[in-house]
Amino acid sequence: MKLVKQYVHLSLLLLLIAGCSANTADENETEQSGNAADTETLEESAPPGEVDQQNEEMKTEESDGSVQESDETEVEEGLSQYSAEQIEYARVWLQLGANQEIDELNVHHIPAGTPLNPKDETSGVYPEDVIQLAGSRLVDGSVTYSGNGDGTVNVYNVPLRWDGVYPVEDNEFYTKLIENTVQVYIETGDPEEVEKLIKLLEERV
Repeated sequence: MKLVKQYVHLSLLLLLIAGCSANTADENETEQSGNAADTETLEESAPPGEVDQQNEEMKTEESDGSVQESDETEVEEGLSQYSAEQIEYARVWLQLGANQEIDELNVHHIPAGTPLNPKDETSGVYPEDVIQLAGSRLVDGSVTYSGNGDGTVNVYNVPLRWDGVYPVEDNEFYTKLIENTVQVYIETGDPEEVEKLIKLLEERV
């Protein structure tokens, strides 16, 4: 009799365990089906190929940016072979020169104390060392300046060639020229244009 009872109890226990396992399996199947449905819904909500297209556009933009940055870096590195003075001369002319289509860029160093107008014995003198840039022709114009070492220059309004009758009647003429110098900030400019002008430099003292 005891054996019969034990057998019955064991059978009921096995049936109970089997029922729990079946429920757990059904729940897992339902959850997996739900996840699959969610995934399908997300895939259906995005137009075919849109994600790939966006990724390709991002890659293209990054690639273009890298190429442009690389080109600019190479150009800047190209100027490293020149002296700071040569780069300054070219940048000053690029910004202030009257004619950019020049055959050569002449650099004339003028020491302090030199007369502004060599043709006039009453001329005032430069109070500091200056640099005069000019093309090979008179029509190219000229730029006479002194550097301040901070990216700015003092520009003197003096001609490349003095014409007229001297001495001048205005005793303050040369004083005004010196006092009316204009301070200008020199931009870095296009590195390629700067290098072209550097290659045209002809320096003399």
